[in-house]
Amino acid sequence: MATRGRGGMDRRTLVKGAAALGASGLAGRRFGGRARAQDAVALEFWDMVWGPPEYIDTGGRLVTQFNEEHPGIAAEYRSTPWANWYQTFTTAIGAGTAPDVSTGAAYQSVQFYDQGAVAAVDDIVAEWESSGTLADFLPGTVERLRFDDHQIALPWAIDIRVLYYRRDLLEEAGVEAPTTWEEFAAAAEAVSGDERYGYVVSGGENGGVHHMLSFFANNAGGLFTPERQLNLMDERNVEALQFFADLVAAGAVHPASAGYSGDDALKAFAQGDAAMILSNPGLEGRLPEIADQIGLMAPLSGPHGDKGTVSWVNNVMLYEQSEAKEEAKQFLMWWSDHLLPLWTEGRTTQIPVRQSIADDPFFDDNENLRFIIENWVPVGQGTGSKAEGIFPVLNEVEGEGVLQTLAQDLLQGRAVAESMQKAEERLAQIVG
Repeated sequence: MATRGRGGMDRRTLVKGAAALGASGLAGRRFGGRARAQDAVALEFWDMVWGPPEYIDTGGRLVTQFNEEHPGIAAEYRSTPWANWYQTFTTAIGAGTAPDVSTGAAYQSVQFYDQGAVAAVDDIVAEWESSGTLADFLPGTVERLRFDDHQIALPWAIDIRVLYYRRDLLEEAGVEAPTTWEEFAAAAEAVSGDERYGYVVSGGENGGVHHMLSFFANNAGGLFTPERQLNLMDERNVEALQFFADLVAAGAVHPASAGYSGDDALKAFAQGDAAMILSNPGLEGRLPEIADQIGLMAPLSGPHGDKGTVSWVNNVMLYEQSEAKEEAKQFLMWWSDHLLPLWTEGRTTQIPVRQSIADDPFFDDNENLRFIIENWVPVGQGTGSKAEGIFPVLNEVEGEGVLQTLAQDLLQGRAVAESMQKAEERLAQIVG
């Protein structure tokens, strides 16, 4: 799942959703719920599929545990597929059947808050600040989910992109794992030849977009100014995309990348057709046949000494339609305090937002996860980058396909300035 996230779905699918809602859009496994106690306050919790089947089973067991510890509340766990997720939620909201609580992708809360469907949870954050719980969250994770001076969701996990390499291919080419852009380009060119390439991305999905956002952050660039004004043509962004274009021109990027899906890019990497790839955590687990040959890079130093990558903070949110907001808030706080089994038993490859979870011995036994938590997470930046918090237009910026087209243009060898100018004009219409 090189440029895929959430249960194998491409990130653009997660952000934009599907065009129509089929019966399968409402499918999902349920645990616990109203049948448990007729006089208990009923809650519905919709949890997206953040991992393999073990994740769903673990989530269901956690809700059962919550119900046992809170006899006056009967929460029902519904595992909600990513397919048609946007229509699933908008249909439920329109019909007055929204859940009380749900998890969701990075901009789901701000999108639905802007529509009046998600409720602010300022009082939870205030309570956490008073109790000291707030200090347990990794820096910036809570703040990133603020909009219009309100906390519109709580963070539960981080989705991040990191660089992997094939140890055997770099060794064969006589190069070390890159630590700078210059070394990255040199390694990519050294490996390339005889139908083998230094780097592969899934330009047919959102891999190219993730590359651009990652290297913008790696060069102290970004799509927005602190005032949330569009800033694509920033000189640091131009420099990052020129670096990418130069890799393409040098023949160091797999030529099929422009049309590759995430599975295609993964296959090329697994087969040894490409030596480096940008992916989400847990790549070695998805490619067990070559796990011993997969190396994880440290964050690269950009040409000006900057380090960075793109990351997203996944939401858990409260809905305005809930008739039991106080009980739902109890659930939200309990859920945040009991997330560890989602990793230890549920096998999610998201990154925890709470230091107490990240410090668990489970992560000491997973060298790559520990390395990502300690080295990549601190330099992760959102799509909004220099602007504080999140804001609704981020959903459109990621979901409308403009950045994907820009990445594909560069992968096909088109000029950087011309390609960026075309993207700038369309983004300006979106941002307004």
